[in-house]
Amino acid sequence: MERTLVVIKPDGVQRGLVGRIIQRFEDAGLKIIALKQIQMDKDFAGQHYHDVAKRRGEDIFRANIKFVVDGPVVAFVLEGVEAIETVRKMVGDTEPKSAPPGTIRGDFAHQSFQWKNQGNVGAIRNLIHASSSQEDAKREIELWFLENEIHSYDTVYQKHTF
Repeated sequence: MERTLVVIKPDGVQRGLVGRIIQRFEDAGLKIIALKQIQMDKDFAGQHYHDVAKRRGEDIFRANIKFVVDGPVVAFVLEGVEAIETVRKMVGDTEPKSAPPGTIRGDFAHQSFQWKNQGNVGAIRNLIHASSSQEDAKREIELWFLENEIHSYDTVYQKHTF
């Protein structure tokens, strides 16, 4: 089984979408093995977004930090067959405008990179973070959760499909 980290960002929490988002993953047969709500500080946010400045630039890095410390987030670890790819498909493109209907971002967000580039300040509100690779998932899960906060159990779904 593969594990991945998902973080519902402040915009998703503030809009009351946590339950609806989690339900989508459970409906797909993914298992929640760790879950918490926290208020990130700038130091922790910097650790989470450790490579954004290098990949996307210092301005994007600073905007992301400011955005994620604006309110509480809900972080959880999902487990399932090819969980990383499955979750990434369900979440949709980073740019909500480009995310197809049926994805979390496509259904619940609409901002575009072009709109942000026209002087609208801050990070793009795209509701959710999902690990992009096995390496990122491992690093992010270790950052967000202690080993004793991750739980193993069999779901009814597992008992009937595996």
